[in-house]
Amino acid sequence: MSALRIVLTILFIIVCIVLTAIVLMQEGKSAGLGAVAGAAETYWGKNKGRSMEGLLVKLTKVCAVLFMVLAVVLNLNVF
Repeated sequence: MSALRIVLTILFIIVCIVLTAIVLMQEGKSAGLGAVAGAAETYWGKNKGRSMEGLLVKLTKVCAVLFMVLAVVLNLNVF
């Protein structure tokens, strides 16, 4: 096993753990069902991209892309 493959495997494991933690920290989508009953959108609902929830969504996307790329690279039998 080459050193690069070991480093990529360790990075893959770290990305897996971080992705799992980020997904578990997010709110469920059912929290927004108050809008169905006629509740007005709050400040945090309008600015979701700048809130903590928006940050978690962006981090989830980045980690998911890293997960997919590392999974494909590790499955190539080049090393």
